[in-house]
Amino acid sequence: MRRIAPIAAVVAVATFSFAPVASAIECDGMQRSFSGELQKVKGKSIVVDNKKGDKIKFQQHDSTVVSGEKTKWEDLKKGDAVEVCSKMLEKPRYAYKVDSSEPKD
Repeated sequence: MRRIAPIAAVVAVATFSFAPVASAIECDGMQRSFSGELQKVKGKSIVVDNKKGDKIKFQQHDSTVVSGEKTKWEDLKKGDAVEVCSKMLEKPRYAYKVDSSEPKD
């Protein structure tokens, strides 16, 4: 019993830390959105930092849709503000939808 309580607490915190807040893009029921600034763009992978200490790496999927200010994966660059829809427990973590906006100064 003592081992279950700490694990349940970690699962609860992890679940709520990735909960979407007023999403600009629609994610389906199995996906969650993650918003932040692009820290790294290299080939078919990006790293998004949400400025709260969370940095997540996403891979481009064959069906990835890029919308907003940029409409192509190749146009994304460091410093862009993005919102990414993905399945958070999937490995590797694929970006199914990416909504980009102007970098915030």
